[in-house]
Amino acid sequence: MVQVYLIFITNYFPWLTIVVLLPIAGGSLIFLFPHRGNKVIKWYTICICLIDLLLTTYAFCYHFQLDDPLIQLTENYKWINFFDFYWRFGIDGLSIGPILLTGFITTIATLAAQPVTRESRLFHFLMLAMYSGQIGPFSSRDILLFFIMWELELIPVYILLSMWGGKKRLYSATKFILYTAGSSVFLLIGILGIGLYSSNEPTLNFETLTNQSYPAALEIIFYMGFLLTFAVKLPIIPLHTWLPDTHGEAHYSTCMLLAGILLKMGAYGLVRINMELLPHAHSIFSPWLMILGSIQIIYAASTSLGQRNLKKRIAYSSVSHMGFIIIGIGSISDTGLNGAILQIISHGFIGAALFFLAGTSYDRLRLLYLDEMGGMAIPMPKIFTFFSILSMASLALPGMSGFVAELMVFFGIITSQKYLLMTKILITFVTAIGMILTPIYSLSMLRQMFYGYKLFNTPNSYFFDSGPRELFISISILIPVIGIGIYPDFIFSFSVDKVEAILSNFF
Repeated sequence: MVQVYLIFITNYFPWLTIVVLLPIAGGSLIFLFPHRGNKVIKWYTICICLIDLLLTTYAFCYHFQLDDPLIQLTENYKWINFFDFYWRFGIDGLSIGPILLTGFITTIATLAAQPVTRESRLFHFLMLAMYSGQIGPFSSRDILLFFIMWELELIPVYILLSMWGGKKRLYSATKFILYTAGSSVFLLIGILGIGLYSSNEPTLNFETLTNQSYPAALEIIFYMGFLLTFAVKLPIIPLHTWLPDTHGEAHYSTCMLLAGILLKMGAYGLVRINMELLPHAHSIFSPWLMILGSIQIIYAASTSLGQRNLKKRIAYSSVSHMGFIIIGIGSISDTGLNGAILQIISHGFIGAALFFLAGTSYDRLRLLYLDEMGGMAIPMPKIFTFFSILSMASLALPGMSGFVAELMVFFGIITSQKYLLMTKILITFVTAIGMILTPIYSLSMLRQMFYGYKLFNTPNSYFFDSGPRELFISISILIPVIGIGIYPDFIFSFSVDKVEAILSNFF
């Protein structure tokens, strides 16, 4: 017992393996539950999520050194001898934020799911399987293990979409799997190419690959393959069209996981693989990323304004906000990259919250088209209040997390040493136009939903406001949004040393 306790309080305890495997292992036991125990299954799932989140928080608080940019909590076990494949985990300042975000959003999304009456056991198992599949890529230190974890979450999303979606759910699920699984082929080819390059034995360790150099043409080919994969997941235009369809048809707890975590995996891969492993190619492609990011902000904001479907409007706003992450990554400046990492965390909370509120509105009205809505503010003041506050957070109101993130990205553009002054002015100007369009589609959405008289004319209708569960979820997400907006140093304390280490490859 003493030996077990000593291992538990030291870094030798396999924290990350337990954090990654606990949700899917615990989820497998759900099928032993009786079929008619929906509440028991739901609370069991929430308990598994909470235990995993608390274990993660404990490990990071007591065993992670903030001032150390190197990989910590490392685990290294030989898995397949035949081609030198290891079960290799570890975290640094870049992965700690997304892992905590994953745990928090998955727990909240499970609590948000209304009692699922159809195949309840399968639904909750898939939520836990997604949890494992999403934490896996953030903590993998073997590039092939990264790919396996990357693919693991595709199947749960596909089934969740095709079984608990809207009328066009099969179309959306098929489009999702074609885009994401198709792009993953390029990820696998790139991983095999990097792993087998100039070596008799495969080199799949991230640490070894970080110090490896390639001929310029080969590095550009690798970079383009990885970029294509991450551009679909992030998404970057024109590879974004799966996202509005998926969000438009998915159950809102699935939307929370998609907007809160899934999109962030693409941004994480872009930094972890494209920036860290292929710095020379990234230096060549970064101006194009800046241009694409600027176009994406304006295009998606303009398209969002034309959407009648509430969930599609929020989906296009997510695509627009991803443009700031692309610009931050392309700026190759510590301020810009820190801003991009903060935007990953910030949008994870705000995007998930907006889809949750859209789902609660749909539960009451059974309407998704904005031109059929109106007059919700008086019968549902609590939903109106939270929808308004989080829409303001989305349009980067000062005091909210989105404001700090977008401001940091702007400073990153201006302070970047890579670009000429005229280029920086043009990118800033175009991005600023996108920021002007954001309040237009956000405020028009609020106006169409909450003002006017349409719902008062609906015969035999009864509307009820948010209950305790929905208020708890809304407040739980709002607290970190305001907290990060007031004290963003909490997030920067994780990432700042790692960002400096990554950028040392460029300067």
